[in-house]
Amino acid sequence: MSDFIIHHTPDASRDHIEAVALVTCELVTNSLRYETDPDDPVRLLIDTDGSRTRVEVHDPLNHHPRLRPISVERDRGRGLLILDALCSGRWGVGNLPWGKSIWAEVSAA
Repeated sequence: MSDFIIHHTPDASRDHIEAVALVTCELVTNSLRYETDPDDPVRLLIDTDGSRTRVEVHDPLNHHPRLRPISVERDRGRGLLILDALCSGRWGVGNLPWGKSIWAEVSAA
């Protein structure tokens, strides 16, 4: 089962919306690909206040993803590099009683 909580911001620029969509895809894909079993719950929260949009994904595992150096030998493992580029270091991982939360904030400016 998945939960989706999204707040609407009508003045968001196209670049902002595209960045938020990419960040959301990266976080959800990583959670589903690396962290969960098919029946595990995943929760997506998206919140905005006009100056930034925060994307947060909760999953049941405590394993924290780690930023890896760029490698031309691997064909995956670049998601956190993309996240870091789009969010200028405004992302992190926290523990939940039943797993973890990974979040990122995309600046509206």
